[in-house]
Amino acid sequence: MTVLPDVDEPEYASLADRAYAVIRDRLIMLDIPPLAPIDDSALARSLQVGRTPVREALKRLETDRLVHSYPRRGTFATGVDITDLAYISEIRVQLEPLAARRAAGYAGPAVLDGLRETAERLERIDVRSLDRDALMRWDLHVHRLVYRAAGNPHLEDTLIRYDNLATRIFCLFLDRMTHFDRHVGEHVALLRAVAGGHADEAERLAREHVVGFEQAVRAVV
Repeated sequence: MTVLPDVDEPEYASLADRAYAVIRDRLIMLDIPPLAPIDDSALARSLQVGRTPVREALKRLETDRLVHSYPRRGTFATGVDITDLAYISEIRVQLEPLAARRAAGYAGPAVLDGLRETAERLERIDVRSLDRDALMRWDLHVHRLVYRAAGNPHLEDTLIRYDNLATRIFCLFLDRMTHFDRHVGEHVALLRAVAGGHADEAERLAREHVVGFEQAVRAVV
């Protein structure tokens, strides 16, 4: 049985918001492959919405650098260019530690308890038994918990955007990585550091996590 993180079904403000979230996840997980054409009519049918919400979602996804529209050609998923890894990591190595430090210092008791519970649940999982989808969803889930716990919505939005781009790279090279379980396992220590209010340790672990991710990808390229 696949073990997935506990994520409540979000309440979307509009159909466009729901379309955005679903299409974004398909792009991040490479269910829509890099450079693939985007058929807004087919997406609308699969989401059981009209084409207008899908088109609104695609405009937002272009801002996120997940799709690109060309006049008279249509909309396509953006490519995954390994040269972008350095640019993405340059931003994440500064902001991920900041988020972890803020979360350890500012998050309330209920949030910290949630982080601690997530760490305990993740620690009990045999990460190598997870399929690609479950593995990536755990990775995304943990990062987003820390971003939210940091209590800065602008920092959270920025980090989500760049973590999404990093996750596409992760998905592309995951099959070549031999120690991907270590990458996800590092989340346990990070969550515990944040939940324990250990700001310096949380900051250090977050930085090492980002640096280690870049090194792991480059090792298999």
